[in-house]
Amino acid sequence: MADDSPFTVDAEWLESRLGQPGITIVDASWYLPAQNRDARAEYQAAHIPGAVFLDQDAISDPDSPLPHTLATPQYFAQFVGGLGISADDTIVVYDGPGFFSAPRAWWMFRVMGVFQVYVLDGGFDGWKAAGRPVTAEPTKIAPCVFHVDFDAARVANIDDVRRILVTGESQLADARPPGRFAGIEPEPRPGVRSGHIPGARNVPATALSENGALLPKDRLRKVLEDAGLDLSKPVVTSCGSGITAAVITLALETLGHTDNRLYDGSWTEWGGRTDTPVESNKG
Repeated sequence: MADDSPFTVDAEWLESRLGQPGITIVDASWYLPAQNRDARAEYQAAHIPGAVFLDQDAISDPDSPLPHTLATPQYFAQFVGGLGISADDTIVVYDGPGFFSAPRAWWMFRVMGVFQVYVLDGGFDGWKAAGRPVTAEPTKIAPCVFHVDFDAARVANIDDVRRILVTGESQLADARPPGRFAGIEPEPRPGVRSGHIPGARNVPATALSENGALLPKDRLRKVLEDAGLDLSKPVVTSCGSGITAAVITLALETLGHTDNRLYDGSWTEWGGRTDTPVESNKG
């Protein structure tokens, strides 16, 4: 395991365990259109031997009008069981750059009751750059039963956030880039307003890692506190559609902060409505 976080593993640790029973590797890559990367095509061209591809769009709730809504426990269990993932496995998730979409998969598995789940430091880009083994061979999948133990208390909805604006019972941390948070850069999804939830603090997901690796604990703490978060108080994380909010969640958990929830609808829901207050830094 990586020295400074209980939720990451390094490439050497994983490479030494390739092919071992009980180790499940999951490519959870997902990219914004502006990144010009096709996660599934990249997986089909090259992946860590034995890895299965977890489609972040397909595993979302099919009945939700919002992107990346957390699936029902039943749907999630059926989906990941179909990939041959067992709740008893040690699961290692990765994405291309390291800490972009993989933490979302890490969070989903934890919400569904799996705690032996880790993110690969350095991501697949770092894995390839180091000359570690890759393959284009399809991974053989043996479907299994995935047993869910859903923890609804780790998920926040729009009513929770509305209440927070009244009571101040929790802090809000937004993982979007500064320009989008400030409302001076447009949102990538049509019909979604620019700006942020009133009182939210901006903690860009990219500020929590370096060269594809999660920052050491002292630097994580500094980034979060410099953003204005009090780590002795509850936090609700958000982002554009619930993906990179989990990067903040992982950072908080790494520091021992467990009183946190992820706002699953995130800015796509809040900014896509006309009855929710919005702050921006536009003149």
